[in-house]
Amino acid sequence: MSVTEAQVLECLRGIVDPGLGKDIVSGQLLTGLVIRDDHVMFAIETDPSRAPEMEVLRDQAEQAVKKLPGVSKVTAVLTAAKEPEPEPHSCGGGHNHGKQAHGYDPSPEVPLMPGVKNIIAVASGKGGVGKSTTSVNLALALQGLGLKVGLFDADIYGPSVPKMLDIHDSPETEDGKTMLPLEKHGLKCMSIGFLMDEDTPVIWRGPMVMGALQQLMRDVQWGELDVMIVDMPPGTGDTQLTMCQSVPLAGAVIVSTPQDIALLDARRGLNMFRKVDVPVLGLIENMSYYHCPNCGHEDHIFGHGGAKAEAVKMSCDFLGEIPLDGTIRHLSDAGTPIVIAQPDSPHAAAYRAIAAKIWDKVKLLHA
Repeated sequence: MSVTEAQVLECLRGIVDPGLGKDIVSGQLLTGLVIRDDHVMFAIETDPSRAPEMEVLRDQAEQAVKKLPGVSKVTAVLTAAKEPEPEPHSCGGGHNHGKQAHGYDPSPEVPLMPGVKNIIAVASGKGGVGKSTTSVNLALALQGLGLKVGLFDADIYGPSVPKMLDIHDSPETEDGKTMLPLEKHGLKCMSIGFLMDEDTPVIWRGPMVMGALQQLMRDVQWGELDVMIVDMPPGTGDTQLTMCQSVPLAGAVIVSTPQDIALLDARRGLNMFRKVDVPVLGLIENMSYYHCPNCGHEDHIFGHGGAKAEAVKMSCDFLGEIPLDGTIRHLSDAGTPIVIAQPDSPHAAAYRAIAAKIWDKVKLLHA
């Protein structure tokens, strides 16, 4: 039998914040309580200046809930009750790794993704351009090059990886402290979607999202990987800045469709990465053209060539085109990406060609 919310709340009433003189429930420090089967998630609000002492309290709360019958996994994070003065959106010539965008890291001594050699962010300036589909297929294409590849879904509010890889399990833990990534098609994967029901909305404030993002990176046994593809949320907000400041990104790939409004947002995304000193590996034009399977006619529904022209304007490499095709969409919805389901198709070949260009650029940057 699964634990109930009332049982968790009663348990946490025994965790007292010495500075406040109240337990974390009556003191209204507890937020975002989510229960999924045997997995309990919650956040504890604190002032960033109290983070070190509150980390002890967070651990006490986590261990207490873990002792409840029906609970095997607990994820507790610290979140800022009030945000400090915002940091400048530039790392001043270098990455500020290990420091959160909201002022603290609950465990600064623990490196994030220590065994991952190259972390590549796949981003877009706006939603609806096929960024997640591109991320999944690029990860599988890179794996086809003989690389050990991971896939990290950094979109806390709208995770797509569970659906696109047809994963319905929850992560396991061997030591009670860290989670094992789930694997599909040889990829090691992690997403907030693995920890919550598919139809459960994430109604969290920004600082709590940042804490959850840090914990998903820190408390997962990724092992040794050549490449980690990070499926970023759309836009240029806190998640993007947190990733840039928390881990050494090898580079970023920008996904856009050909129309002007999408290219405008893609330009913003590209400039954001440049401001925080992350190399932009190139632009991908998704939904670039439609090739009719019956008559062979090629139609440019959203325009064509806009991303390539934008790449020239922004002094950035153009990585390639992906067509608008119902097969790509259908296979993604079914959890069988086209690189795996139809490896001999021209669409899978397009993803592999782009992946090869990305890997060549990463090796060049290392050289």
